[in-house]
Amino acid sequence: MAPLLTLYHCPYSRSTGVMTLLEELHAPYDLHVMNMKKGENREAAYLAVNPMGKVPAVRHGDAVITEQVAIYLYLADLFPDAKLAPPLGDPLRGPYLRWMAFYGSCFEPAIVDKWMKNTPADKASCHYGDFDTMFNTLVDQLSKGPYLLGEQFSALDVLWASSMGWMGAYELLPKLPVIEQYVARVTSRPAFAAANAKDGELAAAQAA
Repeated sequence: MAPLLTLYHCPYSRSTGVMTLLEELHAPYDLHVMNMKKGENREAAYLAVNPMGKVPAVRHGDAVITEQVAIYLYLADLFPDAKLAPPLGDPLRGPYLRWMAFYGSCFEPAIVDKWMKNTPADKASCHYGDFDTMFNTLVDQLSKGPYLLGEQFSALDVLWASSMGWMGAYELLPKLPVIEQYVARVTSRPAFAAANAKDGELAAAQAA
């Protein structure tokens, strides 16, 4: 019997993207749902899973995986039949890993710095260089479309479209057709609708 897969989840949070990925993978999973507004993700029971108190986290048998990008990589490799991760030896494996790493190391930190109006670090010492170079690098890749790996849809697109969707809603991103069209293209997939429907039910139950 395969080890049980559990997603630690708070509705309408970063863990929604992982739930969407699980739907794309057609993976069997359980949800351990917490109420972020009540601080349940900061209680001792969950801090024993992730001392950072953040979601998502995944438990797979005896393995616990935290950090968003690590979870996407782990799950996409765990279910190879879904073909959402280029395998070792595939020429697209390198670009796939690149854009996974780029999200966490360059894109989100740069977006947060700009949103918080932090003083830009010196380009030579900043881990993402500067905002414009980072952003133009991403836009150039999206322009090649329809997905981040060209014609191949992958777990990358679930991560990026999920994140850019909420960032766009909060006006954290420059409004560009290439971004809006990419997000619309990816989020129109059935897995996104399924995850959003689950989140709606969970959020309603927590508000009741």
